[in-house]
Amino acid sequence: MSFFDRNRKELAARGIDPARLPAGQYSTDRFPVLHVGDVPTYRDLSEWSLRIYGLVDREVTLSWDDLQAMPHVTQTVDIHCVTKWSKFDTAWSGVRFADLLALAGPTSEATAVMQHAEYGYTSNIPLVDAMHPSSLLADAYEGEALAPEHGYPARTFVPHLYLWKSVKWVRELELLAADAPGFWERNGYHLYGDPFREQRFDSDP
Repeated sequence: MSFFDRNRKELAARGIDPARLPAGQYSTDRFPVLHVGDVPTYRDLSEWSLRIYGLVDREVTLSWDDLQAMPHVTQTVDIHCVTKWSKFDTAWSGVRFADLLALAGPTSEATAVMQHAEYGYTSNIPLVDAMHPSSLLADAYEGEALAPEHGYPARTFVPHLYLWKSVKWVRELELLAADAPGFWERNGYHLYGDPFREQRFDSDP
């Protein structure tokens, strides 16, 4: 029996439905740390901002205080990393992605969002996925501020896609007319990244 089959049997023995685990994934209680480049340091959040621009009715730049003044929600969801680990029942708090984009007013031509993070990192998602009710700009995990290695002070969080689509240290959201590849997508990863369809690489359907 393979490691993945044993992992699924262990889930069933714990009363957890193995169907929650996408194909090719294993469940873990750890939260592995994976990212490109260095972890940025933020000493003064008065200097932090989030810019929303591109195909919008009005460009918006939010300060940290602006973000904190917006309605926050908390949700408990499963997360799935393209490196094959999944973690169940994780609690995230933040502002709904849809509420942020509503401030700028995406135009009728906008179909995609390019997420820009520190050091030039990017990742793309369709606008419809950014507008999904579970998609957040998250600033807390399990009731605490994000750890630096997990995206402090804020990251996007799109849990129905592989976790690389949830961008740590995000600073800009650019509305585009057509989907375009970000950093990992230009390096062989799938343009969309649905865990339950195993869309890991650009050769996957």
